[in-house]
Amino acid sequence: MRQIPLGVRLPDRAVFESFLPARNAEALAHAQRVAFGGPAGLTWLCGPHGAGKTHLLQAICAGARGRAGYVPLAEVAALGVGVLEGLPQLACLCLDDIDTIIGQDDWERGIFALLRELQDSGGSLIAAAQAPPALLAFALPDLRSRCAAGTVLQLRVLDESEQSQALKLRARVRGFELPDETLQWLQRRFPRDMASLYRLLDALDEAALVAQRRLTIPFIREVLKGAAPGR
Repeated sequence: MRQIPLGVRLPDRAVFESFLPARNAEALAHAQRVAFGGPAGLTWLCGPHGAGKTHLLQAICAGARGRAGYVPLAEVAALGVGVLEGLPQLACLCLDDIDTIIGQDDWERGIFALLRELQDSGGSLIAAAQAPPALLAFALPDLRSRCAAGTVLQLRVLDESEQSQALKLRARVRGFELPDETLQWLQRRFPRDMASLYRLLDALDEAALVAQRRLTIPFIREVLKGAAPGR
Protein backbone atom coordinates (compact mmCIF):
# COMPACT_ATOMS: atom_id res chain seq x y z
CA MET A 1 0.00 0.00 0.00
CA ARG A 2 1.19 3.56 -0.74
CA GLN A 3 0.02 6.46 1.44
CA ILE A 4 -0.83 9.62 -0.49
CA PRO A 5 1.06 12.79 0.59
CA LEU A 6 -1.78 14.59 2.38
CA GLY A 7 -0.77 13.96 5.97
CA VAL A 8 -3.43 11.22 6.18
CA ARG A 9 -2.53 8.04 8.03
CA LEU A 10 -4.74 4.98 8.22
CA PRO A 11 -5.41 3.65 11.74
CA ASP A 12 -4.05 0.16 12.41
CA ARG A 13 -7.57 -1.00 13.32
CA ALA A 14 -8.89 -0.16 9.82
CA VAL A 15 -8.95 -3.75 8.59
CA PHE A 16 -11.58 -6.12 7.22
CA GLU A 17 -11.16 -8.40 10.25
CA SER A 18 -12.66 -5.77 12.56
CA PHE A 19 -15.71 -5.08 10.35
CA LEU A 20 -18.86 -6.92 11.48
CA PRO A 21 -20.74 -8.01 8.33
CA ALA A 22 -24.28 -8.24 9.81
CA ARG A 23 -26.65 -6.80 7.14
CA ASN A 24 -23.68 -5.30 5.25
CA ALA A 25 -22.17 -8.62 4.19
CA GLU A 26 -22.63 -7.85 0.47
CA ALA A 27 -20.75 -4.55 0.80
CA LEU A 28 -17.95 -6.23 2.79
CA ALA A 29 -17.55 -9.01 0.24
CA HIS A 30 -17.44 -6.52 -2.64
CA ALA A 31 -14.89 -4.33 -0.81
CA GLN A 32 -12.66 -7.36 -0.26
CA ARG A 33 -12.83 -8.28 -3.95
CA VAL A 34 -11.85 -4.72 -4.91
CA ALA A 35 -8.91 -4.74 -2.50
CA PHE A 36 -7.69 -8.09 -3.78
CA GLY A 37 -7.56 -6.96 -7.39
CA GLY A 38 -11.04 -6.81 -8.87
CA PRO A 39 -13.48 -5.74 -10.06
CA ALA A 40 -12.09 -2.51 -11.52
CA GLY A 41 -14.21 0.58 -12.17
CA LEU A 42 -16.33 2.59 -9.76
CA THR A 43 -17.96 1.50 -6.51
CA TRP A 44 -20.28 3.84 -4.60
CA LEU A 45 -20.87 3.12 -0.90
CA CYS A 46 -23.77 5.00 0.65
CA GLY A 47 -25.43 5.09 4.04
CA PRO A 48 -25.92 7.28 7.10
CA HIS A 49 -23.20 8.38 9.50
CA GLY A 50 -21.89 5.44 11.50
CA ALA A 51 -22.86 2.77 8.96
CA GLY A 52 -19.24 1.77 8.31
CA LYS A 53 -18.37 3.54 5.06
CA THR A 54 -15.07 4.98 6.29
CA HIS A 55 -14.11 1.67 7.88
CA LEU A 56 -14.55 -0.16 4.57
CA LEU A 57 -12.68 2.48 2.56
CA GLN A 58 -9.72 2.38 4.92
CA ALA A 59 -9.78 -1.43 5.02
CA ILE A 60 -9.67 -1.52 1.21
CA CYS A 61 -6.56 0.67 1.24
CA ALA A 62 -4.94 -1.30 4.05
CA GLY A 63 -5.51 -4.60 2.25
CA ALA A 64 -4.98 -3.51 -1.35
CA ARG A 65 -2.51 -5.54 -3.37
CA GLY A 66 -1.56 -2.56 -5.53
CA ARG A 67 -0.79 1.09 -4.80
CA ALA A 68 -3.74 2.57 -2.94
CA GLY A 69 -4.76 5.89 -1.44
CA TYR A 70 -7.44 7.20 0.92
CA VAL A 71 -8.66 10.81 0.64
CA PRO A 72 -11.07 12.22 3.29
CA LEU A 73 -12.63 14.96 1.16
CA ALA A 74 -14.46 16.56 4.08
CA GLU A 75 -11.05 17.25 5.63
CA VAL A 76 -9.02 18.25 2.57
CA ALA A 77 -11.57 19.94 0.28
CA ALA A 78 -10.44 23.38 1.49
CA LEU A 79 -7.02 22.70 -0.08
CA GLY A 80 -8.62 22.80 -3.52
CA VAL A 81 -9.01 20.40 -6.41
CA GLY A 82 -5.22 20.23 -6.76
CA VAL A 83 -5.17 17.46 -4.13
CA LEU A 84 -6.29 15.12 -6.91
CA GLU A 85 -3.02 15.51 -8.82
CA GLY A 86 -1.04 12.30 -9.07
CA LEU A 87 -3.89 10.09 -7.90
CA PRO A 88 -4.51 8.44 -11.31
CA GLN A 89 -1.18 6.64 -10.76
CA LEU A 90 -2.81 4.56 -8.05
CA ALA A 91 -4.41 1.19 -8.69
CA CYS A 92 -7.05 1.77 -6.04
CA LEU A 93 -8.37 5.14 -4.83
CA CYS A 94 -10.89 5.68 -2.02
CA LEU A 95 -12.69 9.04 -1.80
CA ASP A 96 -14.53 9.53 1.49
CA ASP A 97 -17.40 12.03 1.90
CA ILE A 98 -17.58 12.71 -1.84
CA ASP A 99 -20.93 14.41 -1.28
CA THR A 100 -18.93 17.23 0.34
CA ILE A 101 -17.85 18.46 -3.08
CA ILE A 102 -20.83 17.41 -5.22
CA GLY A 103 -22.31 20.48 -6.91
CA GLN A 104 -18.95 22.25 -7.25
CA ASP A 105 -18.05 22.41 -10.93
CA ASP A 106 -14.25 22.46 -10.57
CA TRP A 107 -14.22 19.50 -8.20
CA GLU A 108 -16.61 17.48 -10.31
CA ARG A 109 -14.57 18.06 -13.47
CA GLY A 110 -11.43 17.01 -11.59
CA ILE A 111 -13.05 13.83 -10.31
CA PHE A 112 -14.56 13.05 -13.73
CA ALA A 113 -11.12 13.30 -15.36
CA LEU A 114 -9.63 11.22 -12.54
CA LEU A 115 -12.30 8.54 -12.95
CA ARG A 116 -11.69 8.31 -16.70
CA GLU A 117 -7.94 7.89 -16.19
CA LEU A 118 -8.43 5.22 -13.54
CA GLN A 119 -10.88 3.32 -15.73
CA ASP A 120 -8.52 3.51 -18.74
CA SER A 121 -5.69 2.08 -16.65
CA GLY A 122 -7.83 -0.67 -15.12
CA GLY A 123 -7.86 0.94 -11.69
CA SER A 124 -10.61 1.19 -9.10
CA LEU A 125 -12.30 4.22 -7.55
CA ILE A 126 -14.40 3.70 -4.44
CA ALA A 127 -16.47 6.65 -3.26
CA ALA A 128 -18.54 7.06 -0.11
CA ALA A 129 -21.49 9.37 0.49
CA GLN A 130 -24.64 9.44 2.58
CA ALA A 131 -26.91 9.12 -0.48
CA PRO A 132 -26.75 7.25 -3.80
CA PRO A 133 -25.75 9.19 -6.94
CA ALA A 134 -29.35 9.49 -8.16
CA LEU A 135 -30.28 11.59 -5.10
CA LEU A 136 -27.37 14.06 -5.26
CA ALA A 137 -27.37 17.43 -7.05
CA PHE A 138 -24.45 16.97 -9.45
CA ALA A 139 -23.27 19.96 -11.44
CA LEU A 140 -21.89 17.69 -14.18
CA PRO A 141 -24.45 15.29 -15.74
CA ASP A 142 -21.69 13.10 -17.20
CA LEU A 143 -20.25 12.48 -13.72
CA ARG A 144 -23.69 11.66 -12.34
CA SER A 145 -24.28 9.07 -15.07
CA ARG A 146 -20.82 7.52 -14.59
CA CYS A 147 -21.36 7.23 -10.83
CA ALA A 148 -24.89 5.86 -11.20
CA ALA A 149 -23.59 3.24 -13.66
CA GLY A 150 -21.09 1.91 -11.13
CA THR A 151 -21.73 -0.60 -8.36
CA VAL A 152 -23.92 1.18 -5.79
CA LEU A 153 -24.10 -0.46 -2.35
CA GLN A 154 -26.28 0.72 0.54
CA LEU A 155 -24.88 0.21 4.05
CA ARG A 156 -27.21 -0.17 7.02
CA VAL A 157 -26.61 1.05 10.56
CA LEU A 158 -26.19 -1.73 13.11
CA ASP A 159 -28.97 -2.36 15.61
CA GLU A 160 -28.24 -2.65 19.34
CA SER A 161 -27.48 -6.37 19.26
CA GLU A 162 -25.20 -5.97 16.24
CA GLN A 163 -23.46 -3.03 17.91
CA SER A 164 -22.62 -5.28 20.85
CA GLN A 165 -21.13 -7.88 18.49
CA ALA A 166 -19.16 -5.19 16.62
CA LEU A 167 -17.69 -3.74 19.81
CA LYS A 168 -16.67 -7.19 21.06
CA LEU A 169 -15.07 -7.90 17.67
CA ARG A 170 -13.21 -4.56 17.79
CA ALA A 171 -11.94 -5.43 21.28
CA ARG A 172 -10.74 -8.89 20.20
CA VAL A 173 -8.88 -7.41 17.23
CA ARG A 174 -7.18 -5.02 19.66
CA GLY A 175 -6.21 -7.99 21.84
CA PHE A 176 -8.63 -7.94 24.76
CA GLU A 177 -12.08 -9.18 25.76
CA LEU A 178 -14.85 -6.70 26.54
CA PRO A 179 -16.92 -7.86 29.56
CA ASP A 180 -20.69 -7.93 28.97
CA GLU A 181 -21.42 -5.71 31.96
CA THR A 182 -18.92 -3.11 30.74
CA LEU A 183 -20.38 -3.20 27.23
CA GLN A 184 -23.94 -2.73 28.48
CA TRP A 185 -22.85 0.14 30.72
CA LEU A 186 -21.22 1.95 27.79
CA GLN A 187 -24.24 1.45 25.52
CA ARG A 188 -26.63 2.83 28.13
CA ARG A 189 -24.62 5.97 28.80
CA PHE A 190 -23.10 7.05 25.49
CA PRO A 191 -24.30 7.86 21.96
CA ARG A 192 -25.32 4.78 20.02
CA ASP A 193 -23.57 5.56 16.74
CA MET A 194 -20.68 3.22 16.03
CA ALA A 195 -18.15 5.94 15.22
CA SER A 196 -18.56 7.42 18.72
CA LEU A 197 -18.53 4.04 20.44
CA TYR A 198 -15.41 2.93 18.53
CA ARG A 199 -13.57 6.12 19.46
CA LEU A 200 -14.57 5.69 23.08
CA LEU A 201 -13.50 2.04 23.15
CA ASP A 202 -10.13 2.85 21.57
CA ALA A 203 -9.49 5.67 24.05
CA LEU A 204 -10.43 3.49 27.02
CA ASP A 205 -8.24 0.63 25.78
CA GLU A 206 -5.25 2.96 25.49
CA ALA A 207 -5.90 4.24 29.03
CA ALA A 208 -6.16 0.67 30.31
CA LEU A 209 -2.85 -0.26 28.65
CA VAL A 210 -1.10 2.70 30.28
CA ALA A 211 -2.61 1.93 33.69
CA GLN A 212 -2.24 -1.85 33.29
CA ARG A 213 -5.91 -2.25 34.24
CA ARG A 214 -8.87 -4.18 32.86
CA LEU A 215 -11.84 -2.35 31.35
CA THR A 216 -14.10 -2.64 34.36
CA ILE A 217 -16.90 -0.20 35.11
CA PRO A 218 -15.03 1.33 38.12
CA PHE A 219 -11.95 1.90 35.94
CA ILE A 220 -14.00 3.52 33.15
CA ARG A 221 -15.70 5.81 35.67
CA GLU A 222 -12.28 6.79 36.94
CA VAL A 223 -11.03 7.57 33.41
CA LEU A 224 -14.15 9.51 32.46
CA LYS A 225 -14.67 11.36 35.72
CA GLY A 226 -15.73 14.89 35.10
CA ALA A 227 -16.96 14.11 31.57
CA ALA A 228 -20.68 14.41 30.95
CA PRO A 229 -21.78 11.67 28.54
CA GLY A 230 -24.20 12.75 25.82
CA ARG A 231 -27.01 10.80 24.21
